[in-house]
Amino acid sequence: MGKSFVNELREVRAPEPVVMPRDVRARRPGVLRWIIHAETLRRIVRVAVLGTLDIAAVFMAIWTALELKAVIRGYSDLALSFDQAKDVAPLATLITLLLFARSGLYGDRAARPGFASIVGSLFQVAVVAFIYALAEDYQFSSGYIFYGTLVFALLYVCLFRWIFELASGLVLRLAGYRRRAVLVGSGSHIEAVAHALKGNQHIDAIGFVSLTPRPENGLKDFGPLETLDRRFDEHNIDEVLIADPEFPQEEAVDLVDRCHRQGIRVRVAPSTMEILMDRVEFVPGQTLPLFELKPPVFEGIDFALKRTFDLVMASLILLFLAPFFGLLALLVKTTSRGPVFYRSIRPGLGEMPFACFKFRTMYEDADARQAELEERNEAGGAIFKIRNDPRVTPVGRFLRRFSLDELPQLFNVLRGDMSLVGPRPLPERDYEHLEDWHRKRYLVLPGMTGLWQVSGRSELDFDELVRLDFLYLERWSVFLDLAILLRTVPAVFRAHGAW
Repeated sequence: MGKSFVNELREVRAPEPVVMPRDVRARRPGVLRWIIHAETLRRIVRVAVLGTLDIAAVFMAIWTALELKAVIRGYSDLALSFDQAKDVAPLATLITLLLFARSGLYGDRAARPGFASIVGSLFQVAVVAFIYALAEDYQFSSGYIFYGTLVFALLYVCLFRWIFELASGLVLRLAGYRRRAVLVGSGSHIEAVAHALKGNQHIDAIGFVSLTPRPENGLKDFGPLETLDRRFDEHNIDEVLIADPEFPQEEAVDLVDRCHRQGIRVRVAPSTMEILMDRVEFVPGQTLPLFELKPPVFEGIDFALKRTFDLVMASLILLFLAPFFGLLALLVKTTSRGPVFYRSIRPGLGEMPFACFKFRTMYEDADARQAELEERNEAGGAIFKIRNDPRVTPVGRFLRRFSLDELPQLFNVLRGDMSLVGPRPLPERDYEHLEDWHRKRYLVLPGMTGLWQVSGRSELDFDELVRLDFLYLERWSVFLDLAILLRTVPAVFRAHGAW
């Protein structure tokens, strides 16, 4: 009886307008289609355009404040106030860019904060500029230039960014930019998030996976969580939304890893209370705030920054050490038979093999004798190490003690096979002994040095070494790379754990 009453209610309810879904495979104008797929280029353009708009806004704010003050005092001169603005704008715009970047104001459209963050960041800019002026003993008659510029900066920055949001949103809509999403969680939470996403301009919720009895939400049931990744290609899925704040932790970690392996974005929808709290700040283009769980990879601007750092530093090190390279090559060649360089085939990015260059430290028959020495392995986990390996030459022992045999890998860095800093590439023999959870380290380029080398090297347990790799991936920055490189030098000279 209750069931029929519900059916009657459904019959009298006004039908919702039918929206014909756009086929994501439909052909679109070439330029617009290219805009959708060029993720990295879109990110670069977004940061460049927003940065340019912010610089223009801050400069105009300073100029307007100076000109307004001149008008009030009765000696208006646009050229003079323009020149005065040029003198102080570089510092103000630099501080603005740094603090805006720190606040995530150059982030992705879906996660970029709004007015509250702009106000807070510009207020910090004014405070930092004021402290700098006091420290440098600048002469100013009042604090008007600071609070006057702050008021106009708020006006111009918000106006320019509002125009940017409108223009970029229009381009994305014309390009048919829609992301197909699957909701994962419990029934009630899935219903709430699906309802909130109905007005979203860029996300289509097309299905769900529920850990509780099936909810009535009009979406397609994708079945059990264990088989979700098999449906990604079948339904052209772009992202997975975890719509349950109490989602089991172990299952969440497994789901995130499976999604990232197939290039699927993972986001977390906040709980009901977090949704209510987040309404205090406007997020352009979003009806529901979403928090993205990024895979531990270097892509887009991060990759370009890291790659540029690698190329510049590797070139400078090679140029500086060129005479030393010649001396080491001569020592290797004249003290034992065989080539100067040893090409060790090792898995790299995406577990694809590459030739890792090293100065030869062993006799020619070293590879053939590997099997007979397995039982003497002194290292734990997947690594093979012997303190007094009989295959190592006298010169090779010296090179290994101070890691000088690794220097030819600078050429691997220049070729793009490796990075200066990253997880160390393992020989094929060690790679075959890895467990599945170890293989996340192959999501990035292997490195010449890393947290292994500055945190105990071969004295650490293998699982601890892998956890250091994961820690590096989660906390990466150019400054961390530089710090590891600087710490590598004393670690090499101490030779602690190198054998």
